[in-house]
Amino acid sequence: MAPPTSVLLPTNNRSPVIEELTAQLTASDELLIICDDETAPVAEHVAESPNTRLVIAGDPSGCSGKANAVAAGVEAAANDRIVWTDDDFEHPPDWLADLHRDYEQRGPVTELPFFVGRDPLATLLEPIYAIGGTFGTYQGDIVWGGAVMFDRDDIDVDSFLRDLRRSVSDDGILTEYLDVTPLRRTRIVPMGGSLRDTAERHVRFTQIVRWHDPAGFAVMSAIGSLSTVGALLYPLPALILLTLIQLGIYMTFGVRRWTFLLAYPATLVQVPLFAYALSRRTFVWGGRRYRWRSKFDVEIVE
Repeated sequence: MAPPTSVLLPTNNRSPVIEELTAQLTASDELLIICDDETAPVAEHVAESPNTRLVIAGDPSGCSGKANAVAAGVEAAANDRIVWTDDDFEHPPDWLADLHRDYEQRGPVTELPFFVGRDPLATLLEPIYAIGGTFGTYQGDIVWGGAVMFDRDDIDVDSFLRDLRRSVSDDGILTEYLDVTPLRRTRIVPMGGSLRDTAERHVRFTQIVRWHDPAGFAVMSAIGSLSTVGALLYPLPALILLTLIQLGIYMTFGVRRWTFLLAYPATLVQVPLFAYALSRRTFVWGGRRYRWRSKFDVEIVE
């Protein structure tokens, strides 16, 4: 039998995910819905119950709103078994039970995101994120904050919370503290909606790798540059090879999307977009603008 579990859901908005998660709780579990303040839309519509609590995180200072919310949730959680999740993907009825089963077999576990575009640029970038966000997370034993389960004893909680409250990436920080096993199980996560939304996300993703994995960042930059040059010099062989590589990644992670066919044009735009992301001094996430100077130097601009 699974131990009592605290499920942390940072969100300011009403979402069907709340009902999806509530239906999976046992009598000893709890769902913590974590928002910025009492005026958040979710705060006005959540009816607290023995299994559901509203946690007011307050405004962040020196960290992202997501990191601040997760830290408040970990502190408020009544149980030692903890799950983080997000409100932007579907949680099937067996989602929580599957995580418990996998934890008992492997220890701390995380699922994988597969980002699906909702605007032309985001759609074009799907193959790039399939490599970095899905394959890279799996191969690199990286935490995805959308679906991760661990126990308090698995990490140094005090040090973790200290670092979390002075950085941007919640899963980037947790990866440094948690020995996690990524599961080859993907969740479809919509991204974008407008060109601006996609650009801001791309800047944030790039800077997460830059500050949390400098060595990986250098390797990624070199491989990306070489693949783009190769695609320009040898277009037909590159088109075939890149498309087949992406098809293999999609099949490996059980994703049936036509967008693997965009591997070649995605490769052509990755270096300009990479340079753009590095040139940006600020980015927007969740309605706040951040200036991220180094891993532990975060300023909320507005």
